[in-house]
Amino acid sequence: MRQRRLMNQINVVPYIDVMLVLLVIFMATAPMIQTGSIDLPSIGKSSQPPAAPLEVVIHADKSLALRDRAQGGIEQVISQTDLAARLKDAQAKNPNQAVLIAADKNIKYEAVLDVMDQLQRSQVAKIGLLVQPRNPARNDQTGQ
Repeated sequence: MRQRRLMNQINVVPYIDVMLVLLVIFMATAPMIQTGSIDLPSIGKSSQPPAAPLEVVIHADKSLALRDRAQGGIEQVISQTDLAARLKDAQAKNPNQAVLIAADKNIKYEAVLDVMDQLQRSQVAKIGLLVQPRNPARNDQTGQ
């Protein structure tokens, strides 16, 4: 008498048949499903586009200028004592307006920090630093 060997294979044909039947059922019923529509709330006033930032320009001789890009970007020379007051007035009109500090690259970092500290003590909100991206043609390994 011969010994029976165990069969270690799984017959997947019935599983494929069931999967195909389910696929046909889902394909037939999918167009019949009603899509829901959502009634979105409306607001009385459309959202405002972000305001153009004010720029505090620090030149190489440590003189200050104020540039408002919303009014053409013309620089107005300003003293350090009038700077915070002018920025506070501008932000009182538009609280979302940011203030950017654009300093000459040859100026000491301490001068930039002095201006930033003065603005923070005067509670001017949204202060940032304006930088220029590096030229990709330059060699970054030389530090130039």
